[in-house]
Amino acid sequence: MVQRRGSDLRHGGPVRTCVGCRARTLPSELLRVVVVDGAVVPDTRRRLPGRGAWLHPDQDCLRNAEKRRAFPRAFRVQGPLDVEGVRGHLAQQGKEVAGSPRGRQEARKQVDPS
Repeated sequence: MVQRRGSDLRHGGPVRTCVGCRARTLPSELLRVVVVDGAVVPDTRRRLPGRGAWLHPDQDCLRNAEKRRAFPRAFRVQGPLDVEGVRGHLAQQGKEVAGSPRGRQEARKQVDPS
């Protein structure tokens, strides 16, 4: 099982896979996205109807998902999808989002300088 460093999957709850890096982790560490009128939009409250996909709140995972053409496969739709809504959401949140793998690594470095 692929797992990012810092993810603890021992609690026995649901596990989701990031469409960008394909790492399996807890839903609390991922951003749910859905398709609305041909555009991928963030579902921060996890309440929008329809098929959802999961993505780390990280620009690198978004780039990987676009490069791999993962969104049309995950949503089972034909053709390209507009991801500007998700890109804007991630830019607004910044790279140091709680749950972001980079944010956890940076926090760990500050606490444990070894």
